[in-house]
Amino acid sequence: MLIVGKKVLVNEEETRITRLEVLSPELCRKAEPGQFVMVMTCPEGERIPLTLVDRDEAKGTVSLIVQEVGHTSRLLGRMEPGDSLHALVGPLGHPTPIKNYGTVLLVGGGVGIAEIYPVARGLKAAGNKVICIIGARTKGLLILEEELKPVSDELLIATDDGSYGQKAFTTDILKQKLQEEGNIKLVYSVGPIPMMSRVAQVTRKFKVKSIVCLNALMVDGTGMCGCCRVTIGNKTKFTCVDGPEFDAHEVDWQELTQRNRVYEEQENHICKLFEKQANGEK
Repeated sequence: MLIVGKKVLVNEEETRITRLEVLSPELCRKAEPGQFVMVMTCPEGERIPLTLVDRDEAKGTVSLIVQEVGHTSRLLGRMEPGDSLHALVGPLGHPTPIKNYGTVLLVGGGVGIAEIYPVARGLKAAGNKVICIIGARTKGLLILEEELKPVSDELLIATDDGSYGQKAFTTDILKQKLQEEGNIKLVYSVGPIPMMSRVAQVTRKFKVKSIVCLNALMVDGTGMCGCCRVTIGNKTKFTCVDGPEFDAHEVDWQELTQRNRVYEEQENHICKLFEKQANGEK
């Protein structure tokens, strides 16, 4: 799978977010909103899940957005057009159920904005009134604002520091819109786990159907390892094959938070080694 395009969306001091365009005609033909791929950069590397953000059927390419956090995501961020991925498997997961609900509200936080974009586009094409709320810590970390504008009837922006849009959390604006609209049929959310958990709390009070796209840890992405298991409505599910989208009101958020922290020590260790190698240190 050849990388044919690259664009750095964010290059802040502590955060770098890159969009990669990958040549994969078969994947391009089959990809649907809400699905993801598993990516390997090299034979000895790990697999990581990335959302299928966009596709170009004329060119046979798919777009992936990666935030450089761990070792593999940093390797991906440093790849250039002409480089090849070792493996790209997908599309995986169940597609988002796209239909005409009426008025829908999508909430994206941080790099989760990349995941609401294809869903917003699909829901808009199905005839829905689409309201999008996107947020980040500061203006420089917002992504895909221009892409979301044409597929949104209303686009609302929140930043923690007030540098752009409203100085608020996405869930503050969500609560306000639920009070104002009164006829929202679906809330769809992707972002940091604390944000999605708060979205679930807010929408439960308003009794609005809510879907979240979970970012549980994954190893193989095919249901074999069990690493991505989550508890949904007191039942064990696998994010990769049963999801990645679930009813927000049935997720065991405390368990999900704890499981996603299991490998923090190892992740920090390998990232330190990566930085030393990048700087020519031993």
